[in-house]
Amino acid sequence: MDNDSLTQRDLRVVWHPCTQMHDHETLPPIPIRRGQGVWLEDFDGKRYLDAISSWWVNLFGHANPRINAAIADQLQNLEHVILAGFTHEPVVQLSERLTQIAPKGLARCFYADSGSAAVEIALKMSFHYWHNRGEKKRTRFINLANSYHGETLGALGVGDVALYKETYRPLLLEAITVKSPDGYHREPGESRADYSTRAFAAMEAVLARHAGEVCAVIVEPLVQCAGGMRMYDPVYLKLLRQACDKHGVHLIADEIAVGFGRTGTMFACEQAGIAPDFLCLGKGLTGGYLPLSVCLTTDEVYQAFYANYTARKAFLHSHSYTGNPLACRAALATLDIFRDDDVINRNRELAGHMARATAPLVDHPHVAEVRQTGMILAIEMVREKKTRAPYPWQERRGLSVYRHALERGVLLRPLGDVIYFMPPYVIKPEEIELLARVAWEGVDRATA
Repeated sequence: MDNDSLTQRDLRVVWHPCTQMHDHETLPPIPIRRGQGVWLEDFDGKRYLDAISSWWVNLFGHANPRINAAIADQLQNLEHVILAGFTHEPVVQLSERLTQIAPKGLARCFYADSGSAAVEIALKMSFHYWHNRGEKKRTRFINLANSYHGETLGALGVGDVALYKETYRPLLLEAITVKSPDGYHREPGESRADYSTRAFAAMEAVLARHAGEVCAVIVEPLVQCAGGMRMYDPVYLKLLRQACDKHGVHLIADEIAVGFGRTGTMFACEQAGIAPDFLCLGKGLTGGYLPLSVCLTTDEVYQAFYANYTARKAFLHSHSYTGNPLACRAALATLDIFRDDDVINRNRELAGHMARATAPLVDHPHVAEVRQTGMILAIEMVREKKTRAPYPWQERRGLSVYRHALERGVLLRPLGDVIYFMPPYVIKPEEIELLARVAWEGVDRATA
């Protein structure tokens, strides 16, 4: 087997995600034979540093021996069982551990297989909670401008990235969209915290006006990932929690991309000292091994559904692979690594190294900003540094960076003209330095 033969077979039968397949006429997909640590290797023996954790899921490297062993052990006993009317030890143990480490008050776990599905659960559960309480006028959700929560229809409806949403708008629920606290738009000399505080006035006004018809506010805490890795200050979350309590509205925290150590704490909400009513987790939950997501919620929400069957209050929502034992064992092994290896503190050291390695890019004439929250770092290319005027999207400058990085043995997948690092936590300082060099070269070529 070689790259070319597998690529040709692929292009005859596979439709790839988030891809204009016509691009593959000049940039064919790269077949990967194996992975080890932060490295992927193709069938011709070329290696690629996985700087984006294979779409933000891989926390502790490919072929991690501890996660491998946990899955192999589980495979000898139970691969799957229906979770309606049955249970198993891995799902019970995982639920116990998640409720122990999650923000205070999150006491119940409802499982699915993808991040979008976890968001769908939170939306339905919040709406259904108010329905069961007799507040049937509550049918709407508040979101942030430039937010992203997944691509199933409910999740897409509470997102705000036009690239993904616009075509399907006639099919979607209509969210109330509020100005983002995104610090990219702050005034010269204004801190991110001050801007986020100032931006909150728009949310307060909308909550005051619409609280009686709103089920929940949904946010990505601290980083709007698919919206260009735009970042904001934790003070916004603190103010939002207070306002949701004041107006009697749920708070949904979508930590699918930012949970499990990505932002510098186990969960991003910790940095604001708040607990949401619903916490959606996925991606890194299994260390990047198997599809598993979870929506955690409170006992108060749970009790609104707990009644005699004839009361018709049950949450009748299901996925075939809910709480899959193999995925739960992978998640437990992932949590073991967090518990045993002082991951959060080591990540802070790695994050510092990322900041130092990319510091020269701050002064690049076509970089508007290098921003960072924990183990997420973003470099925003612009046509004009002073005004931050962007390049026309049709020029696809980010694609130029992607191509250059592949030539240099690095997997970077820019979001438009935003190049970002979101590597596995097992990356080494010298590998971070390679990323920084390749990013500099790529930006320099793309903007020449």
